[in-house]
Amino acid sequence: MAKAIMLQGTGSDVGKTVLVAGLCRAARNRGLKVRPFKPQNMSNNAAVADIPGDNSGGGEIGRAQWLQAIACGVVPSVHMNPVLLKPQTDVGAQVVVQGKVFGEARARDYQALKGRLMDAVLDSWAKVGEGADLVIVEGAGSPAEINLRSRDIANMGFATRADVPVILVGDIDRGGVIASIAGTHLILPEEDRRMIVGYLINKFRGDVSLFDDGIKAIESFTGWRCFGVVPWLKAAARLPSEDSVVLERLVSGEKRALKVAVPMLSRIANFDDLDPLKAEPQVEVMFVPPGQHLPEDAGLVVIPGSKSTIGDLLRFRENGWDRDLVAHRKRGGHVVGICGGFQMLGRVVRDPDGIEGSVTETRGLGLLDVETVMESEKTVRNVSARSLQFDLPLEGYEIHLGRTTGPDTLRPSAVINGADDGAISADGKVSGTYLHGLFSADAFRAKFLENLGVKGGGIDYRAEVERALDEVAAELETHLDCDAIFGLAR
Repeated sequence: MAKAIMLQGTGSDVGKTVLVAGLCRAARNRGLKVRPFKPQNMSNNAAVADIPGDNSGGGEIGRAQWLQAIACGVVPSVHMNPVLLKPQTDVGAQVVVQGKVFGEARARDYQALKGRLMDAVLDSWAKVGEGADLVIVEGAGSPAEINLRSRDIANMGFATRADVPVILVGDIDRGGVIASIAGTHLILPEEDRRMIVGYLINKFRGDVSLFDDGIKAIESFTGWRCFGVVPWLKAAARLPSEDSVVLERLVSGEKRALKVAVPMLSRIANFDDLDPLKAEPQVEVMFVPPGQHLPEDAGLVVIPGSKSTIGDLLRFRENGWDRDLVAHRKRGGHVVGICGGFQMLGRVVRDPDGIEGSVTETRGLGLLDVETVMESEKTVRNVSARSLQFDLPLEGYEIHLGRTTGPDTLRPSAVINGADDGAISADGKVSGTYLHGLFSADAFRAKFLENLGVKGGGIDYRAEVERALDEVAAELETHLDCDAIFGLAR
């Protein structure tokens, strides 16, 4: 087995994903064969990864592990994230195991199910370590959730079974970091506490020396060593975000040539489809929270993917966004729907088998003359695609349920793996597609923006991500004792 080290947080959203990606890139820069691993993830931002030995087209993992694999310079594998939970309701989620849909489970039922999933986690763990020098593991949530410890597969349940040393991550930006680290030490059982080899502080703003007394205080309470204090990483903003919680903190910036409005659906999925547009200097992407109107000065509205198309369509109307969208169209605005957003743009969405829930049919937004029927078989694959509107190559993947048909599909927006995909309205200003990653292709994005009056678009988005990973790795090398962190791996 490869050596391994694990980062666990004092809570959710403390920055573990970016830290693991940065450490993966730092290890790779040192010539190590490094791999990422996250036993259990909860996210509707999924990516398509290889299933070794399976020619079915691929399976789902968290988008964060896809990014971490890029940081390692390796092809993403489903074994890097063996258990993925995709929330569908406030109390239930779809369970994906080693890339394939395992079933649906309510939160209470899933707690009982986790014991059965540990075998899959350990199987994937063994596969990820094959041929690697180092595996960097990311926990989920916090090990201090001791009420869930008996069936845990994401944090100390995994660390103790796999004998992986743990570094605890505290987020100083949210406040209370001394209490969160000392409190974690206090309530952990001895078996778990002995797995922790130290901690680091993340998201520090200002003069780091002002926290010297904080480090002394934590040491006096815990005896743990500090591996360093990481400043606020500006480059992290140029990396794909995994958790939708970050959308609530996004605010519009200075006025630019094009404003893109994105309604924040309650089950928004794969919202990183918008990242290449956000990276364009002349484009402002504005995520619109529930209760607020779509801005009247938006030139483009993008309806993103959803894990619950019918449920989000109902809430779309509750927010009045349907009326805003009609007004946007009357002003000559453009609309793009991706995956679930494409389905919403049609006349009706039907779910005869109740795959998404108890509501089996609802009318759509009516901007495209199509209709969608949900089907049990899920399409999950990386694809080869081409824009028919601009005759340019596209890149991306499909993750969806449902089949969409209707007159407007006779004007497809793309060809995916040789088959027509999507639909375009008669005036060409409303389009839909099942292709995630639509805006990732630089030449297409430049032409698409030019069609909306934005000149000079089409930056090299993938190169921007690579540069951001290098910058994060350089910051970690400066502010963390990376020699000690890698040296403690076992």
